[in-house]
Amino acid sequence: MSMELLWNRVIPALNEGLLFSLSLIIPSAILGFLGGILIGALRVYAPSPVRRVADFHVSVIRGIPLLLQLYFLYYALPKWGVSFSAYQAALIGFILCSSAYHSEYIRGALQSIGQGQVKAAYSMGFSTMQMVLFVVIPQAVRRALPGCGNEIIYLIKYSSLAYVITFIELTGQARALAARSFHYIEIYFMAGMYYLALTTLAAWILQWLEKKAYVPGFGAQK
Repeated sequence: MSMELLWNRVIPALNEGLLFSLSLIIPSAILGFLGGILIGALRVYAPSPVRRVADFHVSVIRGIPLLLQLYFLYYALPKWGVSFSAYQAALIGFILCSSAYHSEYIRGALQSIGQGQVKAAYSMGFSTMQMVLFVVIPQAVRRALPGCGNEIIYLIKYSSLAYVITFIELTGQARALAARSFHYIEIYFMAGMYYLALTTLAAWILQWLEKKAYVPGFGAQK
């Protein structure tokens, strides 16, 4: 690959794809995490019918490949009169998938909180909602951060599936460039370096968050 091709075409196109990828990854990571907290709390503390619905939702999302979910959102729903743009379909798919997996980490963390703290909150006059919001969830989020951090790393990587529903993000740009220039190895290698940089940065931020959230005597500090 010539340096002219690299600097004038490849890097600008990959940078554009990176911006589109970030426009998916950042809101999906934030909303997926918040959705995971909500669904995880419902699966532990909601009435039995609501718990069953939440469990069923998580089972469906985790049991069907993300690629098929994206196809369904973008290609199948319009047959029933519900249409999304490529970006909207990808964003909804990533949020649903991410929140389902986050909810598993949150659910396990919620169930690990000692019942003594729950009873103490009730004895102080807390309602169930207040107990969950102000006593249990803050502790559970700290315990779930490592697992949720892994899910965010996975989200960065499976954001590359968005191009299959015509949202041209980083992988889509690399694929189009490689098809036009026939420099498959070089362009895919560079795209891989972009993803490596993203996941490395995300891992560093998540480690920083874990240290900030650490409370002496609460779990083991890394």
